Order: sequence, then structure tokens, then C-alpha cells
Amino acid sequence: MSMKHPIIAVTGSSGAGTTTVKHTFQAIFHRENVNAAIVEGDSFHRYTRDEMKQQIEEAEAQGKRGISHFGPESNRLDLLEQLFRSYGDSATGRRRCYIHDEAQSVQRGLPMGTFTEWEDLPVGTDCLFYEGLHGAVVTDEVDVARHVDLLIGVVPTINLEWIQKLHRDTRVRGYSREAVQDTVLRRMHDYVHFIVPQFSRTHINFQRVPVVDTSNPFSARDVPTLEESKVVIRFKDPRGVDFPYLLRMLHDSFMSRANTIVVPGGRLDLAMQLILTPLIWKLMERRRQWV
Repeated sequence: MSMKHPIIAVTGSSGAGTTTVKHTFQAIFHRENVNAAIVEGDSFHRYTRDEMKQQIEEAEAQGKRGISHFGPESNRLDLLEQLFRSYGDSATGRRRCYIHDEAQSVQRGLPMGTFTEWEDLPVGTDCLFYEGLHGAVVTDEVDVARHVDLLIGVVPTINLEWIQKLHRDTRVRGYSREAVQDTVLRRMHDYVHFIVPQFSRTHINFQRVPVVDTSNPFSARDVPTLEESKVVIRFKDPRGVDFPYLLRMLHDSFMSRANTIVVPGGRLDLAMQLILTPLIWKLMERRRQWV
């Protein structure tokens, strides 16, 4: 962790909704005049899309389980930890982008499933903001979580997560439904061992729970809306959290445990604004005291 150069990380699996939380943070950064260096977790994948496909096919041809983007074999977690350490020390580091879809491909002039070149982070930023799969990951080789000042987990119930992934990957990224299902199955081992444990290290978890039937996520015609959901918000350390204020501001919310508030899904953005803005203020105030 760094007093002078804070790091904020939003972590969650593919289809969890971390991009939505990223947009909320960007709105707060803009409103509060915070100059954040944005880093995408997918940029630390080890392989291009074609290389990843080849790795999986070769492993499965030998009767082995193919690697997944959830596990360390297919990611440069060492470079991610190096970035966090470098930024915490001196607000420096390097980043790149992964080309997910056709729109990004046209914008960047690069094929889908490839990377841009590595580049230095902008000079003079107030904080580093990471959004991706491994913001709180710990393995035998790396401990990314220890460098982060504010860790946010985005954790929809698993059926909802799969529905969101299916709809995004088939409609936006051009995958077939069968390919997405194969990916979900192949990732399960790494999901249990490298994704789930992160949510015990996060400072706050936002878990969306649908209140409509999601029994078979692979046959769902649409993604449950926010209005068809509740959001369970768990604080690792509830000390200093003004729960009475949140209950007044977030109509129809309630406390389910001493460290947990449940809010209507339609008020998720407001809840994040109310909860996260003061935390960003604290990080910026602490930073100013050290600059």
C-alpha cells in the first residue's frame, strides 16, 4: 500500500460487471477532479487470442485440461505485481490494451484478440485504477493484493454471472453459445482456486442477486435487469461506515448483518456513489499530506 501513490482495484470474473463499476469510478474521478491512470486487467494476459486457442487445443489433444484466463499460467501476474509495486513507489509503470471487439479493432487498427504495445503510464497521476480478473490475487509467486489501498469485489451470483457472460460474448464479441459454455467449464478449476479467494481479501463486495428465475443460465433469453435484482454490499471492516445515513438515502434498503447492507438493484449506482466517493476523498487527502 502507498500513502503517496494510492492504488484502487476492482476485481471480478469475466461477465461479473466490473466494467460497470469502472464507469462509476470514472464518473467520480471526473466529478472530483481526480487524475487516475487506468489499467485493464486483460492487458496482462500472456497470450493473444490465437495463441491461447492453440495452447488449449494442444493441451486437450494430450488429454489435459486447457489453461484459462482465470489461472496464472495464462497471465503475467508478475508484471501486474511489478506495476503495482512501481506505481506505489514512484507513480511509474507500463501498461497496454487488449483488443476485445471489432469497435476496438477499428479504433486501434489492430486485429481482435491482440495487444497494443507497452507504454509508460502518464506522468503526474493522482492514483492508479485497475479493473480486471486479478486485483486481489495471491499465489505462491505473487501477492498482488498487498499493494492495493482500496479493493472492490464485483460478485454476482454465479448463474447471473454466466448469463451476463453468455450475452456479452455472443452478442458483442461474436462467440457461439457452445464456445462460451466450453469456456465456463474449462475455467471452473481456476475460478475456484484463483478468482473466488480474492473476495475474502477485498474491502467491499458488491454482489447482485436476481429475484427472477435464473435456474438455467444457458437458456436465459435476457439478462435480469437491475430492477429485478437486489445488491448485497459487504464491508470487510464496518467501522466508520455510516449505515444509518445509507439506509436513509437508499430507500427500501436494509441491514442483513452487522457489516452488510442490502439495496434495491436500481439504486446500485447511487449506492456506489455514496459509498465510494468518501473513500476516494480519504485516499486523496492522505496523498496530499504526503506530497
